[in-house]
Amino acid sequence: MARLLIVHHSPTPGVRALTDAVVAGANDEEIEGVEVVVRQALEATADDVLAADGYLLGTTANFGYMSGALKHFFDTIFLQAGGALTDDGSAAGGDGGRAPYGLWVHGRYDTTGAVRSVQSIVGALSWRQAAPVLEVLGDVGDDDTAAARELGATIAALVMG
Repeated sequence: MARLLIVHHSPTPGVRALTDAVVAGANDEEIEGVEVVVRQALEATADDVLAADGYLLGTTANFGYMSGALKHFFDTIFLQAGGALTDDGSAAGGDGGRAPYGLWVHGRYDTTGAVRSVQSIVGALSWRQAAPVLEVLGDVGDDDTAAARELGATIAALVMG
């Protein structure tokens, strides 16, 4: 059975609503043969990553960067999950990107830095962006949760094959 790993940091009601919608989409009744594993960013492990066939990542935008919790996740799994570094210790380009991933980011004023920071790290893993980034500013509305549900279903369907 294919496995989809959802890693998130959802400290506010708005981000929690997006996360719940992503999870609901990934568990859509039309998706078959996909085990959906949901982990808070501070609890996800390299074993979770290595056992997965696709990924969904959720974070807040904090001071122009991803949440500290999601950064901690990447710090703890990066090398074990096949991350590549250059000689100067910066993230190197991955080896072509096999596993699909999707990303949702919520911010009050801007999400640009958070998206860029996640993409720079994921670019050094063997993952490929398989859906547009869902960027939500301000209050989370029905259109936002519908888009989050679609993001979850899209990545789950890709993992399903």
